[in-house]
Amino acid sequence: MKKLSRRSFIRNSALATAGIFSAPTILPAGILKSTYTPNNKINIGVIGCGRIARGHDIPLTLKNDSARIVAVCDVDKKRMKEGKELVLELYKEKTGKDNYVNVKMYQDFRDMCTDKDIDAVIISTPDHWHSIPAIAAARSGKDIYLQKPASLTIEEGRALSDTINRTGRILQIGSQQRSQDPWPHFHRACELVRNGRIGEIHTVKIGLPGDPSGDEEKEMPIPENLDYDMWLGSTPNVYYTEKRVHPQIDYSRPGWLRCEQFGAGMITGWGAHHVDTAHWGMGTEYTGPIEVEATAEFPKSGLWNVHGDFNVKAKYENGVTMFIGGNNPNGVRFEGSDGWIFVSRGSVTVTSSDPGNPESTLKALEASDPKILDSVIGPDEIHLYKSPEQHLNWLESIRTRQQPVAPAEIGHRSCSTCLVSHIAMKLPRKLYWDPINERFKNDDEANSMLSRPMRLPWRNYVQ
Repeated sequence: MKKLSRRSFIRNSALATAGIFSAPTILPAGILKSTYTPNNKINIGVIGCGRIARGHDIPLTLKNDSARIVAVCDVDKKRMKEGKELVLELYKEKTGKDNYVNVKMYQDFRDMCTDKDIDAVIISTPDHWHSIPAIAAARSGKDIYLQKPASLTIEEGRALSDTINRTGRILQIGSQQRSQDPWPHFHRACELVRNGRIGEIHTVKIGLPGDPSGDEEKEMPIPENLDYDMWLGSTPNVYYTEKRVHPQIDYSRPGWLRCEQFGAGMITGWGAHHVDTAHWGMGTEYTGPIEVEATAEFPKSGLWNVHGDFNVKAKYENGVTMFIGGNNPNGVRFEGSDGWIFVSRGSVTVTSSDPGNPESTLKALEASDPKILDSVIGPDEIHLYKSPEQHLNWLESIRTRQQPVAPAEIGHRSCSTCLVSHIAMKLPRKLYWDPINERFKNDDEANSMLSRPMRLPWRNYVQ
C-alpha cells in the first residue's frame, strides 16, 4: 500500500481550503470494504477504564445499537473489574437483562489486540498511552477511537498517522467539538469563517488556563491491584505515589495530568481541542505554524511540573497569527477584516473538572455583528463535514470505510502544533517550524525535543 507523503497532506489541505473538498480528503489507498451489515454488531474493546471512559466514551458508545462492548482492559485490576461492571450495568438499563454480554477482562492491551472476536477498540488511557496502543491495534487490523491528544511526542504522532494510512484502519480522534452533539456551534463558526463572513481572517485568539503546582509527595507502596511498571510504559521508571497516577478511591481528576512525564499540560490537554477548532476554521488542518514563540511559568518544585500561566504566538504561512494563553476567554476567537466570531463550549462540560469561561456572561457563539450568525451558507459555498456525534460518526465510518470527521492526520496536526508550542515554552527564542518535514529549521536543540527516550519494548512501536 502506497504511503502518502507529508507533502501530499499539505497539497490536499490547500485544495480543501480552496473549497474543492468539503469533507476530510485523506483516504488510504486500497480502502477496505465494510464487512458489516445493519444487523451486525461492531464488537468493541475498551482500553483504559478511568474517568473519561466511564463518564464519556463507554456510555456514549453504548447509546448506539450498532456497538457492542465485549471487553475491557486496564493495568489497574480494580478499575478493570469496575469497568466490566459499568458495561453490564448499562446493558441492563438498556435491555433489562443481567449479563447481557460476556465481557472479557484484560490487563495487557496487547492481549486484547490479538483477540480476533474484537473488531475495534476505544483508547481512553493517559496521554503517554495513546499512540502506542493505537498503533498496536491498527497493526492487528482493528479500528480505533482515540482520546486526544493524539500522542505524547511529535515522533509518536507521525508514526501513528503513517500506521493508520498504511493499514487502512478507521481512526477517530476524540475532538468532539467537531460534532453536532453537544456543540453544533463549533461547526457553524468554522463554516462561517471558511466562507468569508468575517472577511479575510488575520488573527485567532485561543483562551486556555495553566495548571497549578503542587507539593512534594513521598514514595508510597504500589497497590496490589496496579501493574505500575506497565502503567509507566515507555516513560522513565520513577517511584510510585498516588498523586502521580490516579486516585484509588474514586474517579476524580488524576494527578498524571499535571506531570510532564505523561503529558504536556493544558497546552495539549485542552489545546488539542481548541487548536483543532482553529485549524478547522482557518483551513489549516493538514499543516501547522511556520514560526512559534512562547513564554510560560513552570513550577520550581513539587511533583506537579506542567506549565502554569503561558502565552504562545504562532504564525502560519497563510498570514494568520494565532495567540494562545490565559489572557483570553476559554474558547476560540476568529478575527477578520470585516468582524469577528467567538465560539466556546459555554456551560456544557465533559467532566466536572473541565475549565470554564472566566466571564459568565459569554455566550457559546457570538459575533461582532449578530447578522453574521444568521448568514445562510449557499449550495455552492464550502460545507464542512457534518458529524452527528463523535462516537456515532466513528461507528458509521467503520461500516462505510469512509473517513470520520477527525481522522489520524488531522488529530496529529492539531497535537503537533500544541507540542511545538510546548517546546517553544522551554526555549527562549523564536522557533522556525517546517510543517512539511516536521522539523525545526537550523535548531538542533529544538529538534532533539521532537521525541523522548523510550523504554523497551515500546520504542519498537514508533520505529
